[in-house]
Amino acid sequence: MTPVLPPDVPPPGERFFNFAQHLLDANAARASKAAFVDDLGTLAYGALAERVRRLAAGLRAQGLKREERVLLLMQDTNDWPVAFLGAMYAGAVPVAVNTLLTADDYAYMLEHSRAQAVLVSGALLPALTSALTKSDHEVGKVIVSRPVAPLAPHEVAFERFLEAHGPLPKPAATGPDDPGFWLYSSGSTGRPKGTVHSHANPYWTAELYGKRVLGLKESDVCFSAAKLFFAYGLGNALTFPMAVGATTLLMAERPTPDATFKRWLGGVGKVKPTVFYGAPTGYAGMLASPNLPQRGDVALRLTSSAGEALPAELGERFKAHFGVDIVDGIGSTEMLHIFISNRPDKVRYGTTGWPVPGYEIALRGEDGGPVPDGEPGDLYIAGPSAAMMYWGNRQKTRDTFQGGWTKSGDKYVRNSDGSYTYSGRSDDMLKVSGIYVSPFEVEATLVQHPAVLEAAVIGVPDAEGLTKTKAFVVLKPGGAATADELKAFVKDKLAPYKYPRQIEFVPDLPKTATGKIQRFRLREQEASKTSTQ
Repeated sequence: MTPVLPPDVPPPGERFFNFAQHLLDANAARASKAAFVDDLGTLAYGALAERVRRLAAGLRAQGLKREERVLLLMQDTNDWPVAFLGAMYAGAVPVAVNTLLTADDYAYMLEHSRAQAVLVSGALLPALTSALTKSDHEVGKVIVSRPVAPLAPHEVAFERFLEAHGPLPKPAATGPDDPGFWLYSSGSTGRPKGTVHSHANPYWTAELYGKRVLGLKESDVCFSAAKLFFAYGLGNALTFPMAVGATTLLMAERPTPDATFKRWLGGVGKVKPTVFYGAPTGYAGMLASPNLPQRGDVALRLTSSAGEALPAELGERFKAHFGVDIVDGIGSTEMLHIFISNRPDKVRYGTTGWPVPGYEIALRGEDGGPVPDGEPGDLYIAGPSAAMMYWGNRQKTRDTFQGGWTKSGDKYVRNSDGSYTYSGRSDDMLKVSGIYVSPFEVEATLVQHPAVLEAAVIGVPDAEGLTKTKAFVVLKPGGAATADELKAFVKDKLAPYKYPRQIEFVPDLPKTATGKIQRFRLREQEASKTSTQ
């Protein structure tokens, strides 16, 4: 399957294309303009280019060869884009990993990626040190950004590493289909997988989505709650803004409502974001906060959402308060960024929107054939940003990347207007009394209740072994509701068979660091309860 690309999108070079060089060249005339702003200062485009080339030279001097991996365990600061682009410029392959994992996770990733060097934030160095102790894999050099303690002999401070090397005069002669970087899948359905992307893949997402759907401008200030180590955050805060010469506001700390509001109000770098990228969980928390800013206090012109489908009620409340729509879309680590999306000038809440030009969408039934409009089917995508493979996992690669198509693992419904509505993960869909029930539909209804902050729905077997729905509900601070009240609320809004037969009130829900609810964790908890009874 070869998708039809928009005619005005030029392809990257056929033989030579280095994505880091592409971004630096695109901003060569903006040397004095702010590229990135973090809590400690501003990094201009000119200084960024020099630091990227110095880091590349340093990695080369360490003996790193083309396509060898470099682990990036770094918080979102101005050093992150230097590390990521510097590795790509040198022809090495940066492996960006989640900063919220355990030492055991990092030990696995070190061994799995066979990383030859590590770039790490000082605050995360203890976790890395523990991982290196647990792992049999050895790395040549550990480069520490913003150290917080004296360094060991095999460790070197990021700034000293840059100062010790002059800029690399030219980039590695990579091609568009050469391995460019890895991202690990977020683990919403199990163990993370090392997803290999090419040098050309981020070019396509920036051209097809960042420029042509979101309409980002050079004058924009972009701020992403999703961190740079995620596919969503990488596009939001690096690929997209650099592709148009915009400025990015970076935040090392967790994206709590108060931390987000501080940036919205210009409390860092005296710049206010014009574009904000979040996730439904974050938007719900912000709207429930007593410190929610007023419309006139922020400079937002565009807000985006991904990670999970956005409940219509949430988008409508945000629009009513700020006068700005939330543009909801779906992407994946495997496709690198969003491939179905609403548009800034065309939002239909309750749907994920329409295919992004340059991507083809297919919904398939259990027999592999197409499903008619209005019926749920497994979502497949064809597009130029699809990953190359899962490293060291041939079977899963074959299952997911099928010819020109990528199997997403999501179920969707195509509506009569060509938009698509999310129906849950393929392994989360429930068949109750022989009829599919979407967990997301029930969750989206529960969160419309004024006392409910979040909800997650799974299937549990009843005494007869038949699947019934169970909802785990997090109430808002000060909120009050009974299980019977919530059941009646859902029955009033959905077909009666869809209401949750059981409701359990919980203080929080298990999630990935991107805010995706891990329903499989809830299923494991329920299975554990059953086995001990």
